[in-house]
Amino acid sequence: MSGLEIAAVAISFLAIWLTARRNMFCWPLNLVACALYFKLFLDVRLYADMALQAVFGLGILYGWIVWSRGRADSGTVVVMPLSRRKALAGLGLGALGALAIGWFTSRHTDAALPWLDATLSSFSLVAQYWTARRHRENWLLWIAVDIVYVGMFVFKGLMPTAGLYAVMIGLAIMGYRDWRRTERAPSSG
Repeated sequence: MSGLEIAAVAISFLAIWLTARRNMFCWPLNLVACALYFKLFLDVRLYADMALQAVFGLGILYGWIVWSRGRADSGTVVVMPLSRRKALAGLGLGALGALAIGWFTSRHTDAALPWLDATLSSFSLVAQYWTARRHRENWLLWIAVDIVYVGMFVFKGLMPTAGLYAVMIGLAIMGYRDWRRTERAPSSG
């Protein structure tokens, strides 16, 4: 456990909690958390997750813009439905990404867990995109991914990060419930 990991955990927790609450301050905090985890994952040779943080940085900027434009007159971020076709396309792209990243990192790096790391990273990108697009289903994918992440981080000895991901499962459940209730509510404005 390092000071870097503790800072990354604390900032990530706050950022995810704000995301579940549909609060715009989640985006700058998520950027800081990305930078901290980029360095941490570099240090422990989880290269796909390290690269994921860089891509997340771009996704966070995208999400910040989309959320800024996707608010009701009250300022509340509006939740959007995800069609079955788009959901299947996203999951298919996640699987293809996992294969591509896993193949590359297993053959061209000294990655500690190339296939697992690649799979989690790829599906995290799908979940991040769904979050940016304001689809409540993002939380279901985050729950699945985070459950597996907990095990991977325990295996790598990153106990505070494993604890964060365990808590993030609870935050994702909270986010899903809140976003589901909001999506069903009549829109204002």
